[in-house]
Amino acid sequence: MLFNLFKGKDKVEKKKKSTVNEKKHDDKRRQRNESDRKRNNNQRVATRKGEIGEHKIDIQLSQLPKEFKYLNDIMIENPKSISGYSQIDHLVITPYGIFVIETKNYQGTIYGGKNRKTWLINGKYKMLSPIVQNYGHIEALKKYVDEQYHNKFYSIVSFTKRCTLKIDSELRDIHSDELVIYDLYLSESIQRKVSINKLKFKEALLTEQDQSAVYKEFTEANITDPKIREMHTTRINEKKNTERTEAPKNDSKCEVCRKAVSNKVATYCLSNKKFNGKIYCYEHQKTSV
Repeated sequence: MLFNLFKGKDKVEKKKKSTVNEKKHDDKRRQRNESDRKRNNNQRVATRKGEIGEHKIDIQLSQLPKEFKYLNDIMIENPKSISGYSQIDHLVITPYGIFVIETKNYQGTIYGGKNRKTWLINGKYKMLSPIVQNYGHIEALKKYVDEQYHNKFYSIVSFTKRCTLKIDSELRDIHSDELVIYDLYLSESIQRKVSINKLKFKEALLTEQDQSAVYKEFTEANITDPKIREMHTTRINEKKNTERTEAPKNDSKCEVCRKAVSNKVATYCLSNKKFNGKIYCYEHQKTSV
């Protein structure tokens, strides 16, 4: 009788533990589902914003002079890329240059310089310099065209107005071969650059036949296989997520006194051309320039 009583209690305890465990599993499952839902929703929002941005640029490019040829979303082989491929957002082939356009849809303040391999978002999150990234695209594109066209490439990085650019003034100068602009001024910037080259060179850099030949080469090189494109996108997104979630270490020191400075101070110095890529504490910012 006593044995049955203890046995009954044991069954009740086991049942309670089982119920508690099931509840914990249910809570974890709900948390995972909620996390997945939020992540998928964020991805859909980001994709939608990207699509809207691309649509705005497509409209701008379609309004360029008829003799200009342009291509969107070109993927080519690039052994130096982490995925083995490069995806170029837009290409514009004109009589006075081939414009390679990289579009960005970040939100916040972007700090960067021409000679900086890493740029910062809000002074906190790292991103590969889009200038370096587009340089890689151009080098990959050169392999598909004759060498005579290699010095005809111009790099343009386009950011949406969702961000504020704090970058070297040289990158905003229309005379530069590497431009960083807001997307609102993309077609205007291309046409201004073409106008400058018209004054600079006596003859067109590319004849109509040249433009057609370059257009044909890039069109034929374009990879459309959806599996390859999906693999490339996955690898790039993994890299971006790592860069955005890893804040730079706070190990920056003043060039003069070697005292540690905050990320905010380091970012300020690195984003100002007058400091020539060096970091100074607040006191030595005034005396070292």
